[in-house]
Amino acid sequence: MATVTSRVALSSARSAPIRRSRLERAAPALFILPAVLVVLFISIFPLLMSLFLSLSRVRFAGGAVRFEFVGLNNYRKLLLGSEQKVLFGVLDMPSPLGWVLLALVAFGLAWWIVKGARRGFPIGRIFASAILAGLAWLVVSTLFSEKGRPGTLVVTMLYVFVGIALQYLIGLGLALLCAQQLPGRTFFRVVFLLPMMITPVGVGYLFRMLADTNKGPLMPLWVALGLQDFSWANNAWGARIAVMIGDLWQWTPFMFIVLLAALEGQDVEPIEAAIVDGANSWQIFRHITLPAILPVSATLILIRMIEAFKIIDLPNILTNGGPGTATETLTLYAYRIWRALDIGGSAAIAYILLFLVTFFAMVYVRALRARLVNA
Repeated sequence: MATVTSRVALSSARSAPIRRSRLERAAPALFILPAVLVVLFISIFPLLMSLFLSLSRVRFAGGAVRFEFVGLNNYRKLLLGSEQKVLFGVLDMPSPLGWVLLALVAFGLAWWIVKGARRGFPIGRIFASAILAGLAWLVVSTLFSEKGRPGTLVVTMLYVFVGIALQYLIGLGLALLCAQQLPGRTFFRVVFLLPMMITPVGVGYLFRMLADTNKGPLMPLWVALGLQDFSWANNAWGARIAVMIGDLWQWTPFMFIVLLAALEGQDVEPIEAAIVDGANSWQIFRHITLPAILPVSATLILIRMIEAFKIIDLPNILTNGGPGTATETLTLYAYRIWRALDIGGSAAIAYILLFLVTFFAMVYVRALRARLVNA
């Protein structure tokens, strides 16, 4: 009996440190668990609530709010019903330039699929290429056609991809200049950052005032150019260009400051070795500088792309989405029908935007993953 008791005591003594060790390992997780649950609730609950709203019709009557489950009717109205032309626009046969652009897109997608086929059957790339081809057809048949008219989806993609390309190129050029030992570069670094200190609403009103050809501060310039009777807000492409210029002015400093930090943080030894070997400025930039800043550039463009899909301030203030819906983005479209108390339709547009952003982000990351690994 004593032997059994001593064995139990010995076993308990051995297991006690194990239990204490487990509790010590679990303690950090237990302490942080309440904060994690709060963060998950704050982030997931609105997502689930908006999904429920996108599948419902919300009615305000008698001081109460009534929710009627309608399934996919809100999405059907946007994709196939009365709001289809607002979302997708009016399609027409592409012009010769449009067919050339479609051929280039088809060639690029085919090359991407063939490249992925070397590692197995690229089912993901085929699926993504089919969606990209459909979006390319939508863009070409609305923007590069005689009677086509782009919808909010195409206008949003135009702002995102054209805007980001210009912002990155200008920001990189300014960063390369300010990274040189030039007089006054510290002053220009501060000047280039000024647009970031202004709110988007302020930028919208600023460019609305500058674009006024009748009484704005640039009126003498517009008169000298013969544009005193021209209204940017009444011309579809003029209004889009005005919005893109405002967005370019506001967000180029963000590209500039991050790229400048990446340029100044790169290793100078490879550059010095290349100069000794007789490499010119373009060769140094192409083979040393650009690969060095590629990881930063990829992350920067991804962050800016996600943010650019949510543009609403500039088109709302500058043109109010007009003329018609020529400058209306998906976010502004959702806001407009939300003000009309179509809560379900607004939530459905928000989810369409979520799927669109997620799709482009995944394609972008997958396309650059191999280069980022080897960088």
